[in-house]
Amino acid sequence: MITLDWPWILLVLPFPWLVRWLLPPARTEGGPALCFPIRVGVAPEIGASSQAFLGSRWHQLIALLVWGLLVLAAARPQWVGEPIPMPLAGRDLMLAIDVSGSMEQEDYELDGRPVSRLAVVQAVASAFIERRAGDRLGLILFGTRAYLQTPLTFDGTTVAAMLREAAIGLAGRETAIGDAIGLAVKRLREQPEGQRVLILLTDGANTAGVLDPLEAAELAVQAGVRVYTIGIGGGELGVRSLFGMRLLRQASDFDPATLERIAVITGGRYFAVGSRQELESVYAELDRLEPSKREQRLYRPQRALFVWPAALALILSLLLVVLHQGSPIRLPRAITNRLH
Repeated sequence: MITLDWPWILLVLPFPWLVRWLLPPARTEGGPALCFPIRVGVAPEIGASSQAFLGSRWHQLIALLVWGLLVLAAARPQWVGEPIPMPLAGRDLMLAIDVSGSMEQEDYELDGRPVSRLAVVQAVASAFIERRAGDRLGLILFGTRAYLQTPLTFDGTTVAAMLREAAIGLAGRETAIGDAIGLAVKRLREQPEGQRVLILLTDGANTAGVLDPLEAAELAVQAGVRVYTIGIGGGELGVRSLFGMRLLRQASDFDPATLERIAVITGGRYFAVGSRQELESVYAELDRLEPSKREQRLYRPQRALFVWPAALALILSLLLVVLHQGSPIRLPRAITNRLH
């Protein structure tokens, strides 16, 4: 629909009528007129024709129309579209995924076949990311070093694609948990307070980096970042092979106590995962603990329309000027007598 941004300006529309009604009429001198450029002389017939034009009803109507269009343009008409719901992001959510050497161990199953730990994380976490409509998501990959793969963005599709393209050893073969937390805190503390969340997934203990994991957790507390830790290593896991079921001992350097301590310090939770189904349930629980949307607001697209009445007023004003130039010029009687 079309609305006026400043409708009160329409109150000045009757201003010309008020001026004509309140002010006395201007005095005019009678007598013949001098016409240019055809000839210099007295031309009462042409002068009468000019006066008839200037005082004609059409001239007044066009002038009033120009005035009305200018007032309408000043009131700022605009077209307002249908309301479009826009979800407000409930979270600034950063994912830190371990891509160290131990993540290539094939002790998980996906679609009935053994796959690496990273492959399972990529499948489950990508689906989790694509469900977080309205959240700002970021991705950190860490091994010996921690790298920001994707800064915080509303484009969850791109974040999921970058996660699926991650490769083992991309950031080194060791595990720098503390550095990953520190990098996430650095990125999240620049965002509005209240909804800063880090989800950290690893299968090992901190074996690299310059920042101790518990020191990094203290920094997270100071920055208001809540950390959820997911451990996918440790314990024994049954894996099918050509020789039947066999038990594999997962990474011996797995450190669940530190991961749990990080979660407790920052107000998050620790999850231990031994299968794809458990990992899916963990991300479903994270959806419940950190809901994506808190509220909605409506956005209505707007387009300014003032240019149309303003342009039409300009065209009509030029028309009046052209018509006026085509009428004879009347000079005062004193000048006419002197020319004679």
